[in-house]
Amino acid sequence: MTDNRVKEAERVTLIGFFANLLLSAGKITAGIVGRSSAMLADGVHSLSDFITDVIVIIFIRLSAKQSDNDHTYGHGKYETFATLLIAIALLAVSIGIFWESAHKIIEALKGVILPQPHLIALWAALISIVVKELLFRYTRHIGNRIDSQAVIANGWHHRSDAFSSIGTAIGITGAIFFGEKWRVLDPIAGLIVSLFIVKVAYDLGKPCIDELLEHSLPTDECQKIVSAITANQQVVSYSNLKTRKIGNDIAVDVHIQLDKNHSFEEAHNITTEVEESVKRALGRNVFLNIHTEPIDLNPQDKPKTEA
Repeated sequence: MTDNRVKEAERVTLIGFFANLLLSAGKITAGIVGRSSAMLADGVHSLSDFITDVIVIIFIRLSAKQSDNDHTYGHGKYETFATLLIAIALLAVSIGIFWESAHKIIEALKGVILPQPHLIALWAALISIVVKELLFRYTRHIGNRIDSQAVIANGWHHRSDAFSSIGTAIGITGAIFFGEKWRVLDPIAGLIVSLFIVKVAYDLGKPCIDELLEHSLPTDECQKIVSAITANQQVVSYSNLKTRKIGNDIAVDVHIQLDKNHSFEEAHNITTEVEESVKRALGRNVFLNIHTEPIDLNPQDKPKTEA
């Protein structure tokens, strides 16, 4: 990761960090003063963003380190690991919200009257929705521009908080304006929101697990590699194509067959051309290992051995 990319990632994360600080303090205060357990839980949810912000800052800086004797392919998977931690944090938050919401729904079904929140809790939820949605859009934009999984994942964490605040706002609105029986809207909305957050956690975590388990690149990217290799007319065929991701980078191993009559220098030049073609096709940093195999294109011209 270049220095500029690290700086952009750190800047957008720090903006989110301080926004989360203000939101968390405001929502927890509004939850206590406004007698809203939903808003208090939403404020605690926002506190989890601090952890992910710190993770992103630390691991993105680690992933930017150059390769060394212990990490000859660089440190790109630190960023992948950071994204996985964010996904796990999201999953943990969603389970907590689900459990709390389910508990309140059960209480309401048993006839327990849930407390009525005050308007300050609703205003806090509405402000949180706007701020977190803006943070999501800005963070995702920067993440896509610098091609950072961890920054994009952190953006989705912002949106998960916005989803949580939407559920909180719906529940608080029902509890304030529709009477005692409708106060159960608060935990119902929270339960639904928790399922949305589970989906986000899955979408973020699965690619990370695939990468850490050395999953091959998607079919379309593999096809780009094949097309780049076979476009060179000097390459007779290819075999043993292996691919994997290393953070933001890609590793490719492949065997190519060349006419055995090529000189060593010619074979080297052909291999270099293939390397450059593959790197252009993928449009990102590639660790490319090409093994050349000599092949006889005219075996029928060989003199027959006598019996």
